[in-house]
Amino acid sequence: MSKCRPTPTFVLELPLRVDPTAERILRARFEAARQLYNACLGEALRRLDRMRSSKDWQAARQIPRDQKKTRREAFQEVRQRFGFTPHAIEAYGIACKNACWIGHHLDAHVTQKIALRAFQAVEQYLLGKRGRPRFKSRIKALQSVEGKSNAAGLRWRGWVAWKGLVLKPLFDPKDKHGIQTFALQCRVKYVRLLWRQLRGKRHWYVQLVLEGHPKWKDKHPVGEGDVGLDIGPSTIAAVGEKEALLEPFCPSVAFLSQKIRRIQRAMDRSRRASNPDNYNPDGTVKKGVKVWVYSHGYLRLQAELQELQRRMAAARKTEHGQLANRLMAMGHIHKTEAVSIRAWQRRFGRSIRDRAPSLFLNRLNRKAESAGGKLERFPTRTTKLSQTCHCGSVEKKPLSQRIHTCGCGVVMQRDLYSAFLARCVEGEDLCVGLARARWPGAEPLLRAAWREATCDGKGKVPATFGAFRRRSGSSEEGGIAKAEASMPSRDGREAAVVPTRTPRL
Repeated sequence: MSKCRPTPTFVLELPLRVDPTAERILRARFEAARQLYNACLGEALRRLDRMRSSKDWQAARQIPRDQKKTRREAFQEVRQRFGFTPHAIEAYGIACKNACWIGHHLDAHVTQKIALRAFQAVEQYLLGKRGRPRFKSRIKALQSVEGKSNAAGLRWRGWVAWKGLVLKPLFDPKDKHGIQTFALQCRVKYVRLLWRQLRGKRHWYVQLVLEGHPKWKDKHPVGEGDVGLDIGPSTIAAVGEKEALLEPFCPSVAFLSQKIRRIQRAMDRSRRASNPDNYNPDGTVKKGVKVWVYSHGYLRLQAELQELQRRMAAARKTEHGQLANRLMAMGHIHKTEAVSIRAWQRRFGRSIRDRAPSLFLNRLNRKAESAGGKLERFPTRTTKLSQTCHCGSVEKKPLSQRIHTCGCGVVMQRDLYSAFLARCVEGEDLCVGLARARWPGAEPLLRAAWREATCDGKGKVPATFGAFRRRSGSSEEGGIAKAEASMPSRDGREAAVVPTRTPRL
């Protein structure tokens, strides 16, 4: 049977009005969902271990990788025999629900989605994409449940209806941009119910998974043309047809990260003071089963840590959205290198954890596709943007060298210049001729962005920006140098004239 073709999807989130009685029922149902998830996860792990230790699995692994069809069929046959399939785990979840008290709290659709979530976690572990999944404790409880469709179980009827429970949403009475009105006219695929802890109190929300594309706000214009991106662990550079930028990436999360580190050190001191027998003389934790005692001060710090981590996630999401809107105003087609974020984690782990560049690129890709554009990623081995000059020379540079300097007279900040070259990539290769033609008009934009990023009024400037240099081998004379930003596009049109002023020293 052929699968249905997926349709575009977006999400509308609404807060819920929950009274104490409804909250008590919701807490009981989410506890049932947690225990069901742990049961399905344990069963999936047991089936995985038996399947991996079987001779048929080992024989399937010996099949050469170039025989893709034979190898795939062998693995699928072993999976079917050991019951390691989504339908088998869903059937196990339904049997668990019907055999105990969980059946009084959860319906069949929610049960199947919980079992499917547990199976997908184990499957990611099997494929080597994630670590071994862990069971969910009462402290780290399940935070969301969802249905399979809007026809039964967890449903949307202008309110949330779930096994006799009615939850009224809190609509925005102003709806300034018409986002809510537009979304409620779209077809609801399924409903997701979730909770968040805000300042020590649990708040409930409903997410409507809708069919179609979200409404674009009028205050966020969409530009035309290509935009070159060079994103790093803590900085980002972008070059468009009429604008360029160089700035720190998610600057506000660094301050919250310092607060989180201080609280974590205080928690570690409290834990060591309350449990001295659980540590070796050298300060390491003893092996084996231990009983941990947590003081009231430790629990207060733990609650404060959870609140700070929530604030960091919210700040990161806000800054990602603001930056994505700025880039969409520069152009609708974005080009960047297909860098390995996982490799960055080994060297810049703390920065990647706080700023989440891969999450930002995924969000930018969704926005670009909604506006009729796209995000193009090209390989680094064929382009070598950080080593190449538009004159054609290629010179490998150390990571500490933040200024691109070439014998042809080009002197430019490394990230900005890489973003400019990314805009000139066609397919998987750098078009040097196109970069050479665009450079006279792009240089004033890049130099203006470099000057603005390193000016004294910006506060602490990252060392990766380099010291701004006033000349870059161009004919820049004193006074006003009117640079014609002639970024020739493919149809031969030229961009607007950008006047820049050379500072008098």
